Amino acid sequence: MDATQKARELIAAAGKVLVFTGAGVSTGSGIPDYRGPSGLWTKREPVRYEDFLSSTRSKQEYWRYKAETYPAFSLAVPNAAHRALAAFEATGRLLALVTQNIDGLHRSAGTGPDKLVELHGSGLYAECLDCFAWVSMDEALDKFNADGAPPQCACGGWLKPAVIMFGQPLERETLLKAFRAAESCDLVLAAGSTLSVEPAASVPLAARRAGRPYIIVNRGPTAHDPLADVRLEGDAGDILPALFS
Repeated sequence: MDATQKARELIAAAGKVLVFTGAGVSTGSGIPDYRGPSGLWTKREPVRYEDFLSSTRSKQEYWRYKAETYPAFSLAVPNAAHRALAAFEATGRLLALVTQNIDGLHRSAGTGPDKLVELHGSGLYAECLDCFAWVSMDEALDKFNADGAPPQCACGGWLKPAVIMFGQPLERETLLKAFRAAESCDLVLAAGSTLSVEPAASVPLAARRAGRPYIIVNRGPTAHDPLADVRLEGDAGDILPALFS
């Protein structure tokens, strides 16, 4: 039996499937893999959360980076991997879709908000650090591009992209929701992630340690490869439709 057939049979036998996705699921939509082995963060020093909070210069640098990279997000549309996972939800067997991605493409493809756990937040919005109101990223960038100053909320507070920055802890409730799914799933499938960024990568690992079958789909090696029951090498946009059809 080849690996694809084995993966299909494991999925077919699972009543509750946890899917974990990373940047490799969205590269087919034109979203760069920023954290990968050759990603942007290997060439550019990221602004850390504590520096963003304390320094006007760091706020400006981070908003400059957002202004440069946002067009790729605003123009992206879901690819075959996103669509396959949205279609699988309709079978009633998707327990949760936990993603490291901030591009909103799972949501655009039709994954329900009750199933979707966005561990690293959303790159399509900005949030106020004072009143916690959200505004669209388009609105926040219009403010920034007008004068180059860090944008502010109507209340006067600073706006911050609604994503988890380097050095910023993940939202506790979001992380708990992901781990609860890991504890109650029948099978976990990780796609498009090197499974090296913590604490996110511990979510599928928790399911594996509980004895659940573990399928990994990725282009290139991952930190969890020795633990996988099935390891499929390649692009998620090619493989996931074949697994979930």
